Amino acid sequence: MKHLLTLLLLGAWLTSALAQVSNPGKLTGSLTDSSTTKPVPFATVALMDGTKLVTGTTTDGAGAFVLPNLPLGRYTLMLSFVGYRSKPLAVTLTDAQPILHVGSIRMIAEGKTLSEVTVAGQKALVEDKGDRLVYNAEKDISNAGGTAADVLRKVPTLSVDLDGNVQMRGNGNIKVLINGKPSAMMARNLADALRQMPANTIKSIEVITSPGAKYDAEGSAGIINIITKKALQGFNGSANATAGNLNRGIGTSLNLRKKKFGFSLSANGYQFRNQRQIESTRTGFTTASDGTRQPVSILTQQNSADNTGTGGYGEMSAEYDPDSTNHINFSANVWGGYYPNNSTVFNRLTNPSGEELQAFRNDIRFSNPYGNGQLDLGYTKTFKKTGQEFSILTQFSRMPDNYFYDTDRYNTAEQLIYRQHSTNYSRNKEYTFQTDYTHPFTINGRRDTTTIKLEAGLKGILRDIGSEYRVTQSLDGLGELVLDSTQSNEFNYVQKVYSGYTSLRLDTKRKWSLNAGARFEHTAIQGDFVTTKTKLASQYNNLIPSITLSKGIKGQTIKVSYTQRIQRPMVWYLNPWLNQSDPKNIQTGNPYLNPELSHATELSYNVSTKKGLSLNTALYWRFTNNAIEYLATVDASGTSLTTPQNIAQRKAYGLNTNITSQPTKNWSLNGGVDLRYVDLRSPALNQGNSGIVWSTNLNTSYKLPNNYTIQANGNFNSGWISLQGQYTGFYWHSISAKREFMNKQASLTLGLNNPFYQRVYQTNRQSAPTFESQTNYAFFRRSVRLTFEWRFGQMNTGGGKKGKKISNDDKDGR
Repeated sequence: MKHLLTLLLLGAWLTSALAQVSNPGKLTGSLTDSSTTKPVPFATVALMDGTKLVTGTTTDGAGAFVLPNLPLGRYTLMLSFVGYRSKPLAVTLTDAQPILHVGSIRMIAEGKTLSEVTVAGQKALVEDKGDRLVYNAEKDISNAGGTAADVLRKVPTLSVDLDGNVQMRGNGNIKVLINGKPSAMMARNLADALRQMPANTIKSIEVITSPGAKYDAEGSAGIINIITKKALQGFNGSANATAGNLNRGIGTSLNLRKKKFGFSLSANGYQFRNQRQIESTRTGFTTASDGTRQPVSILTQQNSADNTGTGGYGEMSAEYDPDSTNHINFSANVWGGYYPNNSTVFNRLTNPSGEELQAFRNDIRFSNPYGNGQLDLGYTKTFKKTGQEFSILTQFSRMPDNYFYDTDRYNTAEQLIYRQHSTNYSRNKEYTFQTDYTHPFTINGRRDTTTIKLEAGLKGILRDIGSEYRVTQSLDGLGELVLDSTQSNEFNYVQKVYSGYTSLRLDTKRKWSLNAGARFEHTAIQGDFVTTKTKLASQYNNLIPSITLSKGIKGQTIKVSYTQRIQRPMVWYLNPWLNQSDPKNIQTGNPYLNPELSHATELSYNVSTKKGLSLNTALYWRFTNNAIEYLATVDASGTSLTTPQNIAQRKAYGLNTNITSQPTKNWSLNGGVDLRYVDLRSPALNQGNSGIVWSTNLNTSYKLPNNYTIQANGNFNSGWISLQGQYTGFYWHSISAKREFMNKQASLTLGLNNPFYQRVYQTNRQSAPTFESQTNYAFFRRSVRLTFEWRFGQMNTGGGKKGKKISNDDKDGR
């Protein structure tokens, strides 16, 4: 705890040293109609420093506005409202005149009536926000009726394979948040969770490749934050329904917001179909006395599956503002459903000369009923000084996550020869407490003005994880199922994470920005195999530095950053339950895994023009020790055992480029390329693998007359590299058309995924001292869906404060 106390003392000293500095400036005024002299209420008032927004507000019912706690300097006051011409006004705050009243400003009405106004510009699909890249999913019509996996396929720096597994710049150890808070659903199995989240609920996706000290250190690749659609002030709602061959769903939402109280409720039900065919050939080897490898078995398998999962989720949130400086927020959400993974596998095992050793058909009935409940309660206190804030946040989540399977084994004469039943009752309870404090300062120098933001906080997480698994079997397939004690156990696992952080952000009027900080985390782990009376325990400390330096030059930004990240083993990695549903391919977790520690460095360049062209380019380097990889070994009977293990290191050197443009007022275009060299090494296993992988994507949309919009998307991924092998490339494309009607309150969207190819193919080749294999996948991904959405009610931007919630970025997932 010594490092933690040092960080907190440093934060307290900085607060005391800088507490004398304040923002004495203040701007007041009012807006009136130039023709009627009536007040203009709810107009937007923005204070700009060049192209940078300093602060903003809206006029009240009498058209008046107040901007308090302003740093001294020269600014532009931008005044705007629908139906009026925008008006800029130069203002200067000095030591001699820190408080300025601009008087009554007359707004000139546009020549057209409101019903005739046409908004020509479109919000960019991809935006660079400095510390994060934002993909505005709600602006992409091809997402209607799809899933979160379909959305993530279009996000720069991310790649999603045909089974829904996500990687960020080639690394799958990602943390996924929902509205800045963790989701146990995403922690459980990210690929499954993304298929179960309707795209209609997503507003935008934030990608953070170099998180600062305020974020938990978990997530060696970075953080993905999924922002869902939220209400403003007033009352509104929506209802949607999707019909299709692979995706079906229905959902609704209701939102109410008054000055002091806000309430929202949403519910969704969905179905998704997953159809695939797999063929594989694997040769098992043994090592001879002279060190050479000798083949001992050849296994061929044919696997077919066609499953439909059903589920739903609902969320309720409430907010209350007792006064202008206090805010209380509460939310509760539940997920639940049933995900089958049934399949039929034909197996044939021979020796190298072709003599048949074993042949059978395995029918697998695999079910995964799941559920999750989560409660959030938060309190936020704001102060007179703009940006000064204190918050206390709590969270509790509980996720029962159960797996059951039955297998029936038949010989070539269709006689039942073996039966097995396996149950895995697992739990994951999590308790979190967090407190944060933010204090802003301004230093006015002779040549420059520096804005400083100091942040400090404490956090504690308790995770109570357990798994109770039992296996019963009939060795001849005819008798009763008998308990197999060698494959049955009860596993308890408790993880405690205590952390504290201090960070400092400095921004100058000359466009320099520095964000530096450090985070200390203490982790304590206890594990207990109850049945076999075996215990494990460990603890470790991590001091995580982070620094980002950027410089803005006339629409251009150059940024360099460095941070460390931790990847604690996921619950999915730790569970020692044996999945033997396919007796020739057994999978299990590893409760003895150590965490990964990564170093990430990035140099980026961004340029934006007034014509809507934006270019973001980044060179990055990542180095990971104790990298976690799934590794397989094959025994003399031709059976594979796959388990996660810590290998020595993983390196990646890459270049990522994304371009967004709007050639005309109705046409938008964006695309990107990610190229990287990957190197994995494990001297202990005497294995290594390296190579170049790349991916590219292109997205374009065009607005037609009569409220029609068309869009096309395509991407290609060259595959990826693991320690034992490599996956070949795959592609994905979609075409969509949207029609809005009923004064744009309703819409109908037709979406086609992979319309020109029914199946998408991919091959995985692996090699290790004990085996060599090739697996060919065929995924049925041609789909058509039709989505109807109806929006009712009316909202405006006069809503209350935004509630804060726990953000366990060290949650397993992404």
